[in-house]
Amino acid sequence: MRTVGVIICGFGRVGRAFAGLLGGRGTEIEKRYKLRLQLVAAVDVGGAAIGEGLSVSDLLIHVEAGGRVENFGTFGKSGMTGPQAIAQSGADVLVETTPTNLTDGEPGRSHILAALGQGMEVVSANKGPLALCYREIHDLARERGCGVHISAATAAALPTLDVGRVCLAGARVLSAEGILNGTTNYILSRMHAEGCPYEVALKAAQAQGIAETDPSLDVEGRDTANKMVLISNRIFGTEFGPADISVEGITGVTLDDVAAASEAGKVIKLIGAAEVETGAVRLSVSPRRLDAAHPLASVNGTEKALSYLTDTMDRITVMGGRSSPQGAGAALLKDLINAFV
Repeated sequence: MRTVGVIICGFGRVGRAFAGLLGGRGTEIEKRYKLRLQLVAAVDVGGAAIGEGLSVSDLLIHVEAGGRVENFGTFGKSGMTGPQAIAQSGADVLVETTPTNLTDGEPGRSHILAALGQGMEVVSANKGPLALCYREIHDLARERGCGVHISAATAAALPTLDVGRVCLAGARVLSAEGILNGTTNYILSRMHAEGCPYEVALKAAQAQGIAETDPSLDVEGRDTANKMVLISNRIFGTEFGPADISVEGITGVTLDDVAAASEAGKVIKLIGAAEVETGAVRLSVSPRRLDAAHPLASVNGTEKALSYLTDTMDRITVMGGRSSPQGAGAALLKDLINAFV
């Protein structure tokens, strides 16, 4: 039995969903994988909870009742930062779930670099530092002999990277095309199936909690773009950042566009793509008219999917996966287990 100390930086919805799985499935994980996953610290905006004997279930009860991480009994440390907690925790792995920051990647960048500097494995749902500082993080991880595991940052529960890196090993990937944002796919699906105008579909998505109050990251295509950057860097070995991808969102798609596509036997989807052209990888995000036979054409509602085209295995498509904090938490747990098994 191997004991693995875990520090969680970011105790919002995704962090708490992961913590719930960590606490609720410990016995099963010990039995199946011979791993004892032990929470040694949790960090949030106001400070940390850290120390031997920290109970993940008790911490969750405290926080969900309105308490703050830094006020959790004798474990609470008001004002303690992520890097300070990482240095003091003795953890084996950082689980990074702070909000995505696409300006400078902070505080996730500092957390990840601090953890790698301590020789920890890193499991991240945070796209910001990975998209903005991929080479810096990759080089330090290689220098320290650590892994950086990013399934949860590429499409939550959808196993985009697992399929590309493990199932397609030995094949040449010619392209990767994906529907990677549930909000935009929901809007386009409503427009296609019901003749619902863009503005009405967007308001419905916001009313149901599918879209944020400010949906620009989704509808302008930037969320899909960030995920494609990470997928390309892992699958094709590129070192791209957000500036290396052309991006067009769905705000300009009209009902006339959707109707014209339908009359031609096609459907409009927001597609993130990485395509190999004359030996180079080209990245793009844009609304595309897909033939009905294309495997992504039938992906509707908030569902997501990724389709790989290879030289020896032909086309391999994976779809589904829960788009929720629990789905992201499950992807984090999967990456953590696979990092140590």
